[in-house]
Amino acid sequence: MFRLLGRWIFRAFVSMAACFVATYIGDWTVFHLRGSPTSTVTVNRYMGIPLKGQKEEYDYLGPVTVPCAVALFPQDGQDPCWHLRKHPDQWENL
Repeated sequence: MFRLLGRWIFRAFVSMAACFVATYIGDWTVFHLRGSPTSTVTVNRYMGIPLKGQKEEYDYLGPVTVPCAVALFPQDGQDPCWHLRKHPDQWENL
């Protein structure tokens, strides 16, 4: 019984991994066939500065225009545009 369950879990894991790899390869192929399309998104930058007593100060650094990849996954070292639009606040820690 447990051997049968283990086989199904293994098959499900391998199937999900194969789907992920196929999706990433397809995204990479379409991205490069389209000529590596990029866009820009305006994000808000914040910085966390550690203080005494394990406290932290947060400073607003202002809006910044960031280049992004028009793709499903990160491509050419750029975050996907859909992710930056969904998460417009970026945090930096010292």
